[in-house]
Amino acid sequence: MTVTKDGGPVDLLYLKSFLEVARCQSFTKAAENLGYVQSSVTAQIQKLENEYGVMLFERYGRSMRLTSAGEQLRDTFEQIVNMYEDSKRLISRQVKGHLEIGTIESLMAFFLPPLFHRFLQSFPQINLQVNPLIHANIFQLVKTGELDLGIILDRPVEDEDIEAIPIRREPLVLVAEPGHRLCLADRVGFAELDGQSLIVTEQGCTYRAAFQRLLGEHGVTYHIHHEFGSLEAIKQCVAYGLGIALVPRIAVARELEDKRLVALPFTHSDITFYTQIVHHRKKWLNQAVRHMIKLLTDAGTGGEQAYNEKSRSTKS
Repeated sequence: MTVTKDGGPVDLLYLKSFLEVARCQSFTKAAENLGYVQSSVTAQIQKLENEYGVMLFERYGRSMRLTSAGEQLRDTFEQIVNMYEDSKRLISRQVKGHLEIGTIESLMAFFLPPLFHRFLQSFPQINLQVNPLIHANIFQLVKTGELDLGIILDRPVEDEDIEAIPIRREPLVLVAEPGHRLCLADRVGFAELDGQSLIVTEQGCTYRAAFQRLLGEHGVTYHIHHEFGSLEAIKQCVAYGLGIALVPRIAVARELEDKRLVALPFTHSDITFYTQIVHHRKKWLNQAVRHMIKLLTDAGTGGEQAYNEKSRSTKS
């Protein structure tokens, strides 16, 4: 849109109508091509003529052609329309810019890398910055706008400032080394967990907090043998029999398959967690951000279906 000398707007559509009339040399044909009634196109051209104070077209019998003023304005209008179209293409491609994401270590190590690779194939000039953070810091930075997106593992999020998009249910498993005495149990309840040594993630981990709160509510005594920010360190300690650990299944899938670790038969509804995308409700989601969200949700849907199919086949 441009602004006229009297302060009123001249819509970009008027310029496009002018160029189409000039190309067709007909108001009727131009209106058909643009999907307007002829009176609308005529009114748009008249408004341009009034604003510029010149005649833009002249008629000779049934034919019409641009006046000299119209010829001059055609070149200018073409430049304006082309610049506008170029600007739309530039922004739609988002060929440059930054995308700041905060996530937790387990998702960064075992879920996100192939998705980030696919994203950069579509947006190679985006500077993708991924920050390993604890849950509370991700929320804070999303709220202040320092992160474009957060990818978290938590129970369903409800926050007036945060939009949460569930990706998939993320199973948590209580793992032990194969020789652990609890491996022989048909079911592990709170009584069996009493007195156990735990290998835990760092403070601020949502599923650690939920698990410890659950143990406390049921009067379970336990000993924290080690606390690590690294899931690899946790898995190594569990494998050497130093304790048991609650971790996302995706983080120990290979160890479970190779029987280096064993998933204990322990479940509870209070430790049902979901991988979720979070962003500020007022965050403008450009094409790059929307594409990242689609990659994540598509992958989450596939992962959920695969897990459900595997669970059904195991039960059968």
